Amino acid sequence: MARHHRPTPETPANPRPVVFLTAAVRGRRCILADDAPFETLRSVWRNAPEADGWFVGDFLLMPDHVHLFAQPGPDAKSLAGWVATWKSISARLLGPTVGGGRLWQDDQVGRFIRSPREYEETWACVRMNPVRNGLCGNPEEWPWKGRILDLRFRRD
Repeated sequence: MARHHRPTPETPANPRPVVFLTAAVRGRRCILADDAPFETLRSVWRNAPEADGWFVGDFLLMPDHVHLFAQPGPDAKSLAGWVATWKSISARLLGPTVGGGRLWQDDQVGRFIRSPREYEETWACVRMNPVRNGLCGNPEEWPWKGRILDLRFRRD
């Protein structure tokens, strides 16, 4: 009998899956919900398709962590390699403005998003994080969110 392995972010069933990631600041310091981290991360993620083959969709910065949706292109770096790259670049660029030291925790949480409906449901939940945490009255008021690209689901 053949064994079936559950896909992980490094071995997806779909070669171009949409991945939902959460990455936290080391020590859970509350430093991300500000202009400099927002602009830095948005810039790094805008350059990711050309630099690393990864495309970022919607994202939201909380004070001590970030949520984002991403999808690899055909010649993309591994997920682990890409995450390490954007964490390294953003830490180098933000270090002076956020007090130096290591910016990111070494790990991150990721899971596959298998359909447009699951993407929308997950994004709807993520958008409510600032409201649930008492940081704003409704999700439209939270300034630290955005969309780099409109990610598409592929069946190739």
